[in-house]
Amino acid sequence: MNPDLDQVARRLGDLARRDAPIGPLTTYRVGGSAAILVHATSTEHLVAVAAALAGTDVPVLVVGKGSNMLVADAGFVGLAVTLGEPFAEIAISGAAVTAGGAASLPVVARRTAAAGLTGFEWAVGVPGSVGGAVRMNAGGHGSDMAASLTSIRVVDLYGGEDGVVPAADLELAYRHSNLRPAHIVVEARLHLRAGDPAVAEAQISDIVRWRRAHQPGGQNAGSVFTNPEGDSAGRLIDLAGCKGLRRGTAAVSDKHANFIQADDGGSADDVLDLMVEVRRRVHATTGVELWPETHIVGATLPLLDPSR
Repeated sequence: MNPDLDQVARRLGDLARRDAPIGPLTTYRVGGSAAILVHATSTEHLVAVAAALAGTDVPVLVVGKGSNMLVADAGFVGLAVTLGEPFAEIAISGAAVTAGGAASLPVVARRTAAAGLTGFEWAVGVPGSVGGAVRMNAGGHGSDMAASLTSIRVVDLYGGEDGVVPAADLELAYRHSNLRPAHIVVEARLHLRAGDPAVAEAQISDIVRWRRAHQPGGQNAGSVFTNPEGDSAGRLIDLAGCKGLRRGTAAVSDKHANFIQADDGGSADDVLDLMVEVRRRVHATTGVELWPETHIVGATLPLLDPSR
């Protein structure tokens, strides 16, 4: 462990777990460890992390439900943070919803639908956390976080600042926000619309049925690549003949070409190798360079188009 990492671990004391596996915390369930892992169950724990990081250049990684993350087999040479149950609370008051950063998107979708609110049904099929969904402006079925998000509460792990940020200041766009790696979303506030609980719950059932029919289960992280403007990454991958393509313990899904499945006990680096090969074939076939929607930790994908 380098001196800065060792110093941070010593400052954190019992809060720090060294060489802790984080790949298994993702929905791929493959990949390596973090040099340091902190499981925060209070804002005080996050303040302690910020204090421990002060004066160092140790990189930070926030791990939510891990449903949009691939950790390379070599792991993460830095400090990873997960949020505990106290950050998963959900409160509903009229059309206003406050959800902790660790709250499950499907749980928020079902709770709000049962309360007679509409506008968040889309999230029932996204197995992520509220904090992660804000960070990447997650979405589906014609909507996204930006459609209902009003503000968030963020803790900056590099400075310890704790403040509320209006959604308008987050530069939310397709799978994008301006949140930095050290920003941890501890709470999100949503504004939904009054509706009929039966209608909202029927829509949720329809979304669940559609997902089961069109998307694979198992060890994957959802869509691997973002959709190019005016097109579908899945269509381009299929066109390039990549459905069913395998590299070691990873394979492109036969059900949806923009999903990669990892075998039980497989290798994250096999998933990465397959991503590289899929991008190469799509670029060779169509001239389009696909960009990952999956957050890759501990590795990078090479550029295919030198002009980019």
